[in-house]
Amino acid sequence: MAFIRSDAMSVEFPLYHVGARSLKKRLLAGSSARLRDEANRIVVSALRDLSFAIGPGERVALVGSNGAGKTTLLRCLAGIYEPVRGRLEMQGTVGALIDPAAGMDQEATGRENIVLRGMFLGRSPAECEAMADEAGAFSGLGEFLDVPVRTYSAGMGIRLAFAAATLMSPQILLMDEWFLAGDADFMVRATERLERLVSDAQILVLASHDNAVVRRWCTRVIRMEGGRIVSDLPVAEHFAG
Repeated sequence: MAFIRSDAMSVEFPLYHVGARSLKKRLLAGSSARLRDEANRIVVSALRDLSFAIGPGERVALVGSNGAGKTTLLRCLAGIYEPVRGRLEMQGTVGALIDPAAGMDQEATGRENIVLRGMFLGRSPAECEAMADEAGAFSGLGEFLDVPVRTYSAGMGIRLAFAAATLMSPQILLMDEWFLAGDADFMVRATERLERLVSDAQILVLASHDNAVVRRWCTRVIRMEGGRIVSDLPVAEHFAG
């Protein structure tokens, strides 16, 4: 059974080689930065003391202004960042639609990236090739599937990443809403697959600014400000407030 539990979790990013006094002053003036006395380093506190639990069947929207910590939290749940304090427990397979470049070898071709992902999932060579063919057909990349990913446009990168991420059915689905901003023709084809992915997942965590998407897909809203949780409410109560 899939679950996510966070207990007083914090994520910080030390800023090295910051020597300008004016820059230090600007950073320290903000609520998200502090100076570590023991090392004399500027540390940006991206997430601060987050405690929450998400269980099977929940669809959680992360909302808040830019810089609130939504994407940082998604990346922490995806295993990209590690907490410096507190505890994060997760159970279940995880699928992340966050960054199209994440996990992609820019020098390898699209096909090679799909095959490598299949191997990581424990698929046979034949299954990996079938996955690559399916991803190529779905993404519409055509002959570009066999050229290095570094040559792709931003739209092509999103299409490949979307196709790769949706080849599996994760129990925990993490998604940044900008993944919904692909080109119109592709998103028409992607909608059905995305709806299936959301429906099949035991848990959805979605960072979004779009109230219509939140109302359509989510049951709960966590609002963040300055790396902290300021409210955690059912969707109806969130919009009633």
